[in-house]
Amino acid sequence: MKRAGPLRRVSAWSRGGGGLAELLSPAGEPSRVVPSPDGGHLVLQRGSRLLAFQRLSGTGTELRRSWEPPPSREAPVGLLFPHSPRAVGGWVLAVVWERGRTELWRLAAGWQPLRALELCQGGRARVAAVCCQGERLVWCEERPPSDVHPDAGKGAFRFCVCARALEVEEQGVRLGPVSIVLHNSPEYRVLAAPRHVFMLPTSSGGTAAAKFLLVWHPEEARLTLAAPSAGVVRSKVLQASSESDFRKLLLGSVGLLSALAPLDVHSCAVSGHGALLLVSTKGAVSMVEADGTQRHVFDLDGAPLAQENSVQLKTFGSTLACMLAGVLYLVDLNSGRLIEKKILNMKEVHFLESPGEEDSIQLLTQTGIYSLGFSSPEDSSRAEPCLVEMVFEEACRYYQRRSLSSSKLTVEKLKKGGAFQAPVALAAILQHSLHQKQKPARGLQDTYTKLLSTMSLELQSYLSLELLKSCVVAAPESEVESYCEELVEQEVSRVLHSDIDKDNLAYLNSVFASFPKAAWKATRSCLQLQQNGDGLVVARATPEVWKKVLGGPQQQEEGGQNGVVPLFELICASLLRFKPKWLPGFVEQTQQYVGLSWAYSSKEGPEGRVPLYKRALGVLARKSKRSEGDDEMELELLLCSQRPKAVLQALHLLIRLKRWQRVVEVAEKFSKLSPLLNKEIFTTLLAEFAQHRELDPYVDTLWPLCPAELTASDILTVVLQHLPRTQGDPVPFSSEGNQLTVGLLKPLLQRVVQRPCVQHEMYSDALQSPTFPPPAPPREHKNPQKAAGGDAPQPPVARTSSPSALAQGDTV
Repeated sequence: MKRAGPLRRVSAWSRGGGGLAELLSPAGEPSRVVPSPDGGHLVLQRGSRLLAFQRLSGTGTELRRSWEPPPSREAPVGLLFPHSPRAVGGWVLAVVWERGRTELWRLAAGWQPLRALELCQGGRARVAAVCCQGERLVWCEERPPSDVHPDAGKGAFRFCVCARALEVEEQGVRLGPVSIVLHNSPEYRVLAAPRHVFMLPTSSGGTAAAKFLLVWHPEEARLTLAAPSAGVVRSKVLQASSESDFRKLLLGSVGLLSALAPLDVHSCAVSGHGALLLVSTKGAVSMVEADGTQRHVFDLDGAPLAQENSVQLKTFGSTLACMLAGVLYLVDLNSGRLIEKKILNMKEVHFLESPGEEDSIQLLTQTGIYSLGFSSPEDSSRAEPCLVEMVFEEACRYYQRRSLSSSKLTVEKLKKGGAFQAPVALAAILQHSLHQKQKPARGLQDTYTKLLSTMSLELQSYLSLELLKSCVVAAPESEVESYCEELVEQEVSRVLHSDIDKDNLAYLNSVFASFPKAAWKATRSCLQLQQNGDGLVVARATPEVWKKVLGGPQQQEEGGQNGVVPLFELICASLLRFKPKWLPGFVEQTQQYVGLSWAYSSKEGPEGRVPLYKRALGVLARKSKRSEGDDEMELELLLCSQRPKAVLQALHLLIRLKRWQRVVEVAEKFSKLSPLLNKEIFTTLLAEFAQHRELDPYVDTLWPLCPAELTASDILTVVLQHLPRTQGDPVPFSSEGNQLTVGLLKPLLQRVVQRPCVQHEMYSDALQSPTFPPPAPPREHKNPQKAAGGDAPQPPVARTSSPSALAQGDTV
């Protein structure tokens, strides 16, 4: 991690400082300093006073111009440098006053007025905030109600956000027409980024307006309503001026906004790459992107912050500089780690631009201009790399989840304790292999050396991944897409071969959202999805990857939180977007794997709570636009599950669509799965047959599907229950040709009556036996004389098998 060097004075003020030192004194109103684009001039505002200074090499500054406030004593609300490449010197200064008067100044042998313009169209308008976005001025103005038609009900919703093009050329200045971005709105602060404008509500805004911010994209004429805690709430293309009404914009999101907490904003600024930096009253620094996603960066000391506490924010490359109460915080934006915390003995400090020097920070103070540079530590063994720190942090989370103790495990305890050797060993291997490439095993223990040889392939994969990331950053625009596809494929493969916890699942969601096409290609490669010669979709993924894809109930519980979608749904959505015909085959493949890996009723499996086909149908239902092929896709998903309820649901869908040929094909195919499903299908079709004549051409296929247990009376009962109701008294011979007749039912009834009864078949063996009841078995009797000791033998007992003999009372 880079370190901040000592403060170095670049220029010191001469005695008196040309007035700048006195103006920067802490007494009185706070001052505002705006440097010119080339950094050679400083424009300072203190109250209603404006002064322009030129930076001199080594001797401080020189006062070159001062502006007096207009007779109306209005205050300046904006000091801007519009993008004007065709102007003399490459830039001009725009001073915007509170009533909309805009003065343009250029520097040519001193400050010279270029032109004065009226920004607002109404004379009573008041500019509340203004910014410059390229060659466009964007401002928020207050439009008070007229005396003729006062609207007291508007309250705070009397502001309007407007934009005008401002083109500065050598011949003069051209001001474009006013375009309304938003009207009937509360008061907004406008902050310009290179491609969009953030609109942040002030503390005086209404209750509903204080819960979200707006992002205007001029190139797309699109307005995004975003809440940092919930992401994008709504995004709308403004095609007409009537659509820019603030209250109409909120109509479709009132329910969602009512559940959100108000924004907690103390200070704000725009970073160098176009993100919005926010500081809450609790001291939390966060970054909001143009798509509404929020990321926590750092927590400042000294919270909570009062309104009078001034917080300054400025980004220098990947470093965030925060100034609070004389303390300078230097934070790495990528990792959120504190680089250094410096206590400055200066009351008022302003950040200056450092053109061409992203690794240094310039500070404007009462005593002069100071520079703060960054340097890499000379001793790499003392400053542990970021990757080693991540190893210990991940180990802390891993052991904390499995610990029964209530005490919190920290990185320091993990390093000093000695109870957990795995992170220590991994950290030692990473330090030697990544930072001593010439002799990677030098100084390692024998056990670590063996482990290093085992991990060599993984380390090589990691190094190639880091190299690929650096290639993406440095690649020309034409090659970025190919590099991104390769990077996404490696990342998706890495996550699929690791434990998919809550963080990894959220990471996969962001990858699929940011690079949808590359994520689809990576998923297809990891699962080895392809179509065989028979047109069937096959997947040759390993069992471990299948288990990660299916997830089970735990992943389903984690999914849905903060918009995080389980991996199975992510893949289904990707298939639905890029290869919709493969989606039913993929669901069928997953069901086959589930059947081999988990019991049918197992609650541990992915179908323990919600069947896979229903999860895929949920993805289909969440499509933003309904297309003609969605009914066919729903039908295929229902049928590929082969579940009785799903098959019947598909059958009813086909009946509703009146696709009778497909109805008969589905009935013929799925009636063979089970007798119960056969009975349900036949009963459903018999009910349809009783109501209309659409199935008449298919009776030769339908009647053989009749279950064996249905009798003629059962069939007539179903028919009578579903006959269409007629208005008035029924007539024996109707003129309408859609009524059911006995002649139409005759083939089915004959088929049922002529086939043998099921009960007769059950007892046919007994009824066809030659004798009834069967003959008695032969019996053995003891000799009574032999048992009595030599008496004469008795005559044998008569045996008979005649039922009449038994009936006459013969004894055995």
